[in-house]
Amino acid sequence: MMEWIEGGVCAAEGFKAAGVEVGIKAGHEGKKDMAMIFSDADCVAAGTFTGNLVKAAPVKWDKRIVTESESVRAVLVNSGVANACTGEKGLKDCEQLAGKLTEVAGITRDEVLICSTGVIGATLPVEIMKSGIEQLVLKLENSKEAAQTAAQAIMTTDTVDKQAAVKFELNGKEVHIGGMCKGSGMIHINMCTMLGFITTDAAISKEMLQDALSETIPDTFNMVSVDGDTSTNDTVLLMANGLAGNPAIIEKNEDYLTFKKALREVCESLSKKIASDGEGATKLFEVKVIHAATKQDAVTLSKSIVTSSLTKAMVFGNDANSGRILCAMGYSGVIFDPEQVDVYIESEKGRLKIVENGMYADYSEEEATEILKTEAVTCIADVKMGMESATAWGCDLTYDYVKINADYRS
Repeated sequence: MMEWIEGGVCAAEGFKAAGVEVGIKAGHEGKKDMAMIFSDADCVAAGTFTGNLVKAAPVKWDKRIVTESESVRAVLVNSGVANACTGEKGLKDCEQLAGKLTEVAGITRDEVLICSTGVIGATLPVEIMKSGIEQLVLKLENSKEAAQTAAQAIMTTDTVDKQAAVKFELNGKEVHIGGMCKGSGMIHINMCTMLGFITTDAAISKEMLQDALSETIPDTFNMVSVDGDTSTNDTVLLMANGLAGNPAIIEKNEDYLTFKKALREVCESLSKKIASDGEGATKLFEVKVIHAATKQDAVTLSKSIVTSSLTKAMVFGNDANSGRILCAMGYSGVIFDPEQVDVYIESEKGRLKIVENGMYADYSEEEATEILKTEAVTCIADVKMGMESATAWGCDLTYDYVKINADYRS
């Protein structure tokens, strides 16, 4: 049985974390801007990365480390500067930072993963960050407080830190999976988490770890959209150090399925936290498409609804304008019968059918408004074409989204 616990990236045995302020974010004094995750034991690592053709230097660095290194020990993260569109200098800066951590922590450069988030085009203040690495190593500890400090240090326009962790059993051994992420803007389906870090003490092979992550991402992080923009830095890293002592997972057996189920729960929780904290957002907007002919049809339809500016504005205004939902479905490219579609809205205030067989249903506008006036709203579209389903997460579109992004560099 799986149980939710506290601790974020420090929930798993042998993982430490820390966060510090070194002054990377100009004009944001008092905000932490560097974080570190460190494992006492060698880890196998898996990763998924942005689908944007323009990839930041740390994405290129991490893809090589995940692919070529037998083990990793640490993740170094900074916020404020993305180290994207920085050419060869960007990669050399990654190498310098990894080298500094090698000196301070006694590990090799190929055991260091590096992530950055912030302003695109700006270069890293490497010397300042080197002093930050020294501070981080001294502050590393295994505690929920340390995990929270690290989660806060990776935030940019996020309004809250985002963490999740679970414990479960594999062959009688207690195993933990914990994670943290950041993301509020420039988030769109196609590896869209901005940055996500997941730790586990499960014993699992590198191949099985990568498979578990790759199979989980499409139904979790890749189903999140805030604003239709896919970042240059999007990265999810998963590290496993094996300290739980379970028989190593080396094939897709029952233990693998149990592990993947727990991983999915953590990733889904983090995904929803990103969606609900979208820049300027006032509510989480969840879209479920059911009874689609194929899985891909369900995915495409749910994404089309959740990313539509008109449906997002509809949710912000508490206006059950179902025509916007049907319109978004219609231009998705999926073939379905519009005259069979039923649409519902749902929240803690209740559930209401607003479309029946492609036509406006007879419902109370007042009741619909009350359902939409909550912090989490779900739209359910039943296309009555088959047995497949998919869920996407987004947020409403508010005036503040434009304000935040109009002066992002100021």
